[in-house]
Amino acid sequence: MAFTLSAEHDAIREAVREFGENEMAPVAEEHDRECKYPEEIRRKAAEYDFVAPGIPIEYGGAGMDKISSTIVTEELWRADPGIGSAVGSAGFGTNMIIEFGDEWMKEEWLPKIAAGETASCSMISEPAHGSNVAGIETVAEKDGDEYVLNGNKMWITNGTVADVGVLMAKTSPDEGHRGITAFLVEMDRDGVSTEKISNKLGIRASDLAEVIIDDVRVPEDNVIGEVDKGFYQLMEFFASGRTSVASQAVGAAQGALDAAIEYANEREQFDQKIKEFQAIEHKLAEMATKVEAARSLTYRAASQVEKNNQDVAAQYSSMAKLFASEISVEVADDGLQVHGGSGYVTDYPAERYYRDARITKIYEGTSEIQKNIIADQIL
Repeated sequence: MAFTLSAEHDAIREAVREFGENEMAPVAEEHDRECKYPEEIRRKAAEYDFVAPGIPIEYGGAGMDKISSTIVTEELWRADPGIGSAVGSAGFGTNMIIEFGDEWMKEEWLPKIAAGETASCSMISEPAHGSNVAGIETVAEKDGDEYVLNGNKMWITNGTVADVGVLMAKTSPDEGHRGITAFLVEMDRDGVSTEKISNKLGIRASDLAEVIIDDVRVPEDNVIGEVDKGFYQLMEFFASGRTSVASQAVGAAQGALDAAIEYANEREQFDQKIKEFQAIEHKLAEMATKVEAARSLTYRAASQVEKNNQDVAAQYSSMAKLFASEISVEVADDGLQVHGGSGYVTDYPAERYYRDARITKIYEGTSEIQKNIIADQIL
């Protein structure tokens, strides 16, 4: 279970942190206020291999290991969770294409995504089915050498900005999870329509949409992997995805801590800096300890994902996702408290970290779902 960070890992962290401080933090409030998708920043981030860093080198990516990718995500969210989400999610669905897609899919789409030319999306959740993937109602009916897709996807990150997506649909509707197939769907196909969701609590710079699939025809060559095996294929990436959310949570928590430390060093009350009050000292100490504990557990999960130790990775990724997301919200709340009244307004980033951190307890499986998974593993 041991892991160490290499000099390369440290260099990656330094590079992403510099990018975040110079390119993201100065415009974070604007993008949050205007719900503005940071396409220009995404393209610039791609120049440094921060977009979908796990894409193999032969397809234009950096081929980073899981711990490296975890560091990239953490530092992007540390700079700003909203823009960090937009940049870090630009390669959603690429794991499925890399592992199970045909060569033409990889050659056509992976280089474009890695270069920041476009974003991809993963279309799984539906209005009535979030954590229950097996319950999805989107269907794919075979018609000659094509499939006709119909359904409604909800909470789709990059839904209105992506040019391509991986869609999960029932090819054998009566078979539950045993009848799901993954499809590559070009978003400009007839019958695909999207509607942006803009009334979000947090990560407002990230694109979120409802996607309507109305008699969308795709060739059978667009099947990713095997027919009726999509759920099992998807299961292979749950540990990786949950570890990624844990790293998001750690980044948001560290950003909130950084903001609180900076404020405590500046703000004066009763003729002294508030950092000199023991109540503030203790709060910051507790925040820092929680962040480091969450980071350690997240890196441990990442190391198991990298080793492809699936049973252990499944347990530790759920533990990391549960713990880091809960800690992130706690630390962001404490950070806002350190700011006092100033934390409740947009003049300081404390309220933004507070809002942004909350999503990590919900997506990629809620905290309650993670507890179910951990209990199944240990029992």
